[in-house]
Amino acid sequence: MSASSLHLLFSTCPDADSADRIAQALLDERLAACVTQLPGAQSLYRWNGAIERSTEVQLLIKTWDDCLPDAIARLQALHPYELPEAVAVQASAGLPAYLDWVRAETRKEF
Repeated sequence: MSASSLHLLFSTCPDADSADRIAQALLDERLAACVTQLPGAQSLYRWNGAIERSTEVQLLIKTWDDCLPDAIARLQALHPYELPEAVAVQASAGLPAYLDWVRAETRKEF
């Protein structure tokens, strides 16, 4: 992981309540600058030997590299799923002012 970079952390939730709870905690704890919730996502996946289909809320969590491990740990602790999706992708580029904003909003207050 290279220093000083934005990451998009992807996850899904079974409902709006759990998505809101996770988003609010990540924002309150400054582990994310923004959490976009996309309701109505259709997920098909293999689980316990069967193919499952679920309607979920897709979360797009904008965080910074030094917050990423804590954001993933907090997501897992709050998540109702036994094995939540937690996949991070490093941004290769972005509007400099937006990147600065994400960095400022995820900076720990001293």
